[in-house]
Amino acid sequence: MRKVTYSMSVSLDGYVVGPDGGFDWTAPEEEVFRLATDEVRGLGAHLLGRRLYEDMLCWETTEESPPLDFSTHEFAALWKALPKVVFSTTLSQVRGNARLASGGLAEEIERLRAEPGEGDIAIGGATLAAEAAASDLIDEYRARVYPVLVGGGVPFFPQAERRVNLELVETRTFPSKVVYLRYRVARQEYRVTR
Repeated sequence: MRKVTYSMSVSLDGYVVGPDGGFDWTAPEEEVFRLATDEVRGLGAHLLGRRLYEDMLCWETTEESPPLDFSTHEFAALWKALPKVVFSTTLSQVRGNARLASGGLAEEIERLRAEPGEGDIAIGGATLAAEAAASDLIDEYRARVYPVLVGGGVPFFPQAERRVNLELVETRTFPSKVVYLRYRVARQEYRVTR
């Protein structure tokens, strides 16, 4: 079964966006960007909220955008080809290889898991991820932790009063001191004994 993953850049104090709505502290170095490219390469679909969809539109309109000090051609090509499902109550149409969600989040994930094909199903955007987490739909959390404290904003982790046990799968430290953490949700199978 295809995994559902949630991957974002996050401040050390746990926010994907600061209190001013900015995330300029997440500009990646080449190795961190290569990690993001590898993640996109392993996807079969990406589910996005409206804000993240709009932020990522720059990758739909040019071969290399936004401009960085290293090549972004591969990421742009992979992103354009990737099927995307956008959850929005305000958009009436989307561009590129995207469609508006026709059902709820759980329904869309179930539909994507039932379709033939390979690759993980990624969830992008903290609000959408919180909904998925509340319904126990996320299989892996992937955080690129930046060495900055932003003091508030939009949290990476859902603020639900629910415990989720995780198993560390991978960790990497980059020259910029960004730390990548990949955790699998530890789902326990319980047996009733008599």
